[in-house]
Amino acid sequence: MKGSWILSNYRKSSRPRPATPRPPKAEELRHGPGPAAAPKRRGGAGADAEPERLQKVLAQTGVASRREVEEMIGAGRISVNGEIATIGQKIGPLDRVRVNGKLVNLQFAIKVPRVLVYHKPDGEIVSRDDPEGRVSVFDRLPVLRRGRWIAVGRLDVNTSGLLLFTNDGELANRLMHPRYELEREYAARLLGSLDESQIELLKNGIQLEDGIARFNEISDAGGEGVNHWYHVTISEGRNREVRRMFEAVGLTVSRLMRLRYGPVRLPARLKRGMWQEMDVREACALAGIPVPQSAIARERKSR
Repeated sequence: MKGSWILSNYRKSSRPRPATPRPPKAEELRHGPGPAAAPKRRGGAGADAEPERLQKVLAQTGVASRREVEEMIGAGRISVNGEIATIGQKIGPLDRVRVNGKLVNLQFAIKVPRVLVYHKPDGEIVSRDDPEGRVSVFDRLPVLRRGRWIAVGRLDVNTSGLLLFTNDGELANRLMHPRYELEREYAARLLGSLDESQIELLKNGIQLEDGIARFNEISDAGGEGVNHWYHVTISEGRNREVRRMFEAVGLTVSRLMRLRYGPVRLPARLKRGMWQEMDVREACALAGIPVPQSAIARERKSR
């Protein structure tokens, strides 16, 4: 699914309200509306990157093959910080490497995180252990050879929709940390409808037991009878926050579905209980790192 999950025009805390409110289509309620953009980028390999063998770094930088680099080292054509290099020598991003006297702009290997997009059904818990023996979202995921899947935020057992997983703890923390103010978008079905004073209160801030909470946007998505749908966006993820906000103005949420997390939308064709993995370019866009040259080369060969 090339680029269909990442919103290219994503903004942290501003999302335009639909011009004409309408009831959500059945397809939207099952899978969420269309495509989605990259968040702020984080740096690639920095000064604290792990040291790597000189011949490996020069090979991935494109100077020559590893074997050729070793021959160049043996011939004394490569220096590190003004001294002749040796085979097997390790270097870091702050080292100055010259080949035939010319300074080389080093490219260290970039670890690309794995990211899963999962469509959580009602009834599944976001936990590995449950004394009640309920189905866990982790039971649905592929097995990792190394490390483990980390859930990016949580959804309560009765909430469905988009849930992200990654094997990169730094990325997970970045996507969840309050200071980044990544928006979450939900479709909420209420027993009843909001009046203008309630909308104003929910957008300006309402007092909950754990502090003030507010929606960035509330848009009317229509409905029939006693049920009414709204799309809401919020820039944090406290426990049952969306439900508690509506309860605070006297309305009950009868169904709640997450459609978007930050720049990532729930893919329209992803069925409940199923996952899809982001490709390298999508994962790099989400993590804010450049796509490794090795991945680009593999992509070209596959064409």
